[in-house]
Amino acid sequence: MRRAEGALEVLDGDIGAADLAATLGDVDRLNTWFGGYALSLREIRRLAAGVARERTLRVVDVGGGAAAFAVRLAEWARRSGRAIRVVVVERDGAVLALARPVAAGYPEVFLVQGDAAALPLRAGAADIVTTGLTLHHLEPEQAVQGLRQMTAAAAIAVVVNDLLRRRLSLGLVWLATRLFCCHPISRHDGPLSVRRSYSSDELRVLAARAGAHRLTIHEYPALGRMLAVLS
Repeated sequence: MRRAEGALEVLDGDIGAADLAATLGDVDRLNTWFGGYALSLREIRRLAAGVARERTLRVVDVGGGAAAFAVRLAEWARRSGRAIRVVVVERDGAVLALARPVAAGYPEVFLVQGDAAALPLRAGAADIVTTGLTLHHLEPEQAVQGLRQMTAAAAIAVVVNDLLRRRLSLGLVWLATRLFCCHPISRHDGPLSVRRSYSSDELRVLAARAGAHRLTIHEYPALGRMLAVLS
């Protein structure tokens, strides 16, 4: 499929708080059920093994939404008995307002307003930078800028989790957003997100332009996901 460049998802616009909360709730459930969180967490656990356990693990979640994944990272760290600091960088102030009560019980989670293509981070500010379902919201020049800044901020690696742009993924997302009684915005945006996602070949070009030295891409067709690790 050709990438739906320039097409806008409803979630990228100005929507009411109730609709926003319902749509983000759908994203959270679908990420939980179809491996979005699990794939990223598994990779972060692997990368974190190279960080001394007596040192606080520094993770930045770019486009972290309502902090659902950040909280999962914090819970994993607590179970593992290691210290962690997770910074959620989110552009939308209304989304951050939804994140505050979610993160309230997790002092290791910090919320920062910022854009994925203009990160408020210095070089090496994190051990690992992760981003899930965010890259496809950026057009190519923004994506290059965002990947360049994420790679600079990550001392170890950047973990990118996004949808796999294939007809199978499109069908799976279309079906899931209807079978599980998702909000109308989710039913619109879900399939469009697949069509806006970057293919593996396109991501390789973006990563090269961003100055990444190493790139590993794993595709999971049955889950409709792609996981990339840049450094």
